[in-house]
Formats: sequence, C-alpha cells, structure tokens
Amino acid sequence: MPKLAERLTDAKIKNAKPKEKPFKLAAGRGLHLLVKTDGSKHWQFRFRFEGKENTIAIGRYPEVSLANAEKHATSTLELLANGINPSENKKAAKESKTGALANSFEVLAREWAVSYFTNKTASHQERTMRRLELYIFPWLGSKAISEITAPQILETVKRIENLNKLETAHRTLQATSQVFRHAVQTGRALRDPCVDLRGALPATVVKHMASFTEPKEIAELLRAIDGFTGSFTVQTALRLSPLVFTRPSELRTARWADIDLEANEWRYRVSKTKIDHLVPLSTQAAKLFAEMKALSGHGEFVFQGGHDPKKPMSAAAINAALQRMGYDTQKDITAHGFRAMARTILHERLNIDPYVIEHQLAHKVPDALGAAYNRTKFIEQRTAMMQTWADYLDELKAGAKVLTFKQA
Repeated sequence: MPKLAERLTDAKIKNAKPKEKPFKLAAGRGLHLLVKTDGSKHWQFRFRFEGKENTIAIGRYPEVSLANAEKHATSTLELLANGINPSENKKAAKESKTGALANSFEVLAREWAVSYFTNKTASHQERTMRRLELYIFPWLGSKAISEITAPQILETVKRIENLNKLETAHRTLQATSQVFRHAVQTGRALRDPCVDLRGALPATVVKHMASFTEPKEIAELLRAIDGFTGSFTVQTALRLSPLVFTRPSELRTARWADIDLEANEWRYRVSKTKIDHLVPLSTQAAKLFAEMKALSGHGEFVFQGGHDPKKPMSAAAINAALQRMGYDTQKDITAHGFRAMARTILHERLNIDPYVIEHQLAHKVPDALGAAYNRTKFIEQRTAMMQTWADYLDELKAGAKVLTFKQA
C-alpha cells in the first residue's frame, strides 16, 4: 500500500536545512516552500492557466506563516475556478497599491468602500468587496476609471454570467456603478457608463425561500423540531424560529442586553433596514429564552458559538439542523422560511391584518398617510397576535383540530 504524503508543519519547515541545491517542501494543492542554498525559505504557488504552467511568489517564511500561505493558496484556487489568471490579478493589485494609477478603478473602489460601508454590516461589505476583487479588479482594477467604457464593463460582467452566476453578475454590476458614481461626485470621472448597460444582462428570476404553509406540514415540522437531538443551543434556536419569525441572522445574534424577560420583550436594531424593532414574546417564547439564560446568560450572545462562546452561533446551524432532520432546505423549509410561514398562516388562517403582520416582520411599509415604520405601532395587536400564533402552533403540534378564526 503506497505511503500517504505527510502534512507540512511548522516544525518540519523550521528543521529544513539548506542543501547543495535548492529543494522544495510540498504543502499540497500547488503550494510549496522553496528552500534555497543560503537557507532562506520562500513560498510559491504552482498552477496551470489556459494550458500553461505558471508559478507565483507568495512571500518569505516566517514573515508569511504556513497558515497564511495556505489561505493564499485557497484564494488563488478560487480565482482559477472563476477563470481568473492569478498572475494578472497580482500584477493589477500591485499597480493599484503602489499608486501607479492614483485614479484606477481599484483605488477608487476601495476609497468608496470606506464611506459607503460605514453603516452597513461587515458581512455585506465582505461580500461586495469580494465580488469586486474576484470579478472586476483582475480586468479593470488597474485602469484609470475615467477611461473605462461600457463595453469593457459588459465584457467583464458577462464572464460572471457565463459561470451561471446571473444574480452575482447583477450585484457586481450594481457595485461597479456605485464606484463610478463616487468617482463622478469626487471629480475623477464625468459619468457612470453602467447606465448604458441597463437591460444588457438577463433579468434574474425571483427565488422565494423554501417554506411550509399548510397546517399539516407545519405540525409535522414542529414535532420533528421537538425530536431534534442536537445541542441544546441549536434545539432552542430551532424552537424559537417559528415563534418569533425574525430573520435568521437576527435570532442567532440575539444579545441578552436586548431581551427583557420581565416585560417579555426583545428590542434590537435591524441590520438590514436600520430600524429599531420590538418583538413581543409569547409565554412560550419567553420560557425558551429563560431556559437559555441558565446556559448562556453570563455571556453577550443568547446562542453562543460551539467553538467560541464569545461569538454567536454559526449562520449555517439552523439549516444544518433542518437537513439533519431530513428536510431539503432548497425545496422544503429553510431558516428564513419561518417568516413566510408565519406571514401566510397569520393572514390566511388567523385573519390578522396584513399591516400588523408586516410591522412585526420589521418591513418598512408606510401607512395610508405615508408615516414611516414605528417599532411600537400596533404593539397591542402585535402582542396579542404573537400569543395567538404561539398557541396556534401548540395546537397544531398536539394534533388538535384548529379552525380559522379572527383575533379578539
């Protein structure tokens, strides 16, 4: 049986002594460490692009650690998977960073990001900049922004579409347009050429989150959740998901400082819409939060991360639990689907006023007089609705015959 290659470790790197000729220590996936005759050690990444073999330098060890070199290899493989030449990408990034083109697209994009993402979530910033780094900078990053044309932008975003990533293409074009508007506003460009590309990409098909809206399906789901055998943290988050029907990110990052179990209220700021929101807690929801407090009440987050209690539960935890329970999160139910489930049943089965429901969903829906969202609006009706909803779910789970009725 052939011997498996041993993993490269820091100990092996430190113990590697120079020889008469340079030699390589393989780290896997194209990454290797070149040990020169003078004892210096240099990270290199070997790859093939369009049939040609290439090697790029990453940096010197120990200035570039093994862990950082492996991260660089992962990023480079991601570039290759998206049809980007890592050598050209590195060259463009270097030109922008050295200021060879102070008004290059990449320089302006990073300048735009500093102000634009001030009040945005870190995850939104990371996703947006990652799209620009992957799909725009390699081709347009080093070009003077005032010289970039609409056909050049279209050619670039069409590459994304050809990867069957149409929504990503649209979002990348949108971010590109925002960078151009920043350039216009600061006198580095005369106009935004992205305006000329309206309709150039096929329209995206709206994909609704998978959800259950039939009482029988919901009853089976609730019983399955009660039978879930994962961690207490994930099980409690699962049980709370249909009761509070907040966005999954809001539930998993819930903080004890925002929860008042004496008033049975959860108040927080919605990251997506930048509004203050209030969730009245039913007796069932308040009980679940109280049970969690015994476990995590000493920390910041209600649902602590499994590996680091100072961080919130993983964004993938709820969907992973649903999958373990046998549900297809693409077709059956997803963590976000509890919102659609509540909206549909509350209106169609329990005859709740849509305006009350939309306020509880923290949607920015102005009233007939144009008044903006107010977190305490309809609070009495919303408080009654949340208790009615929790009681309705209990009856479904118990198998009782639940009739359509109007809220008192």
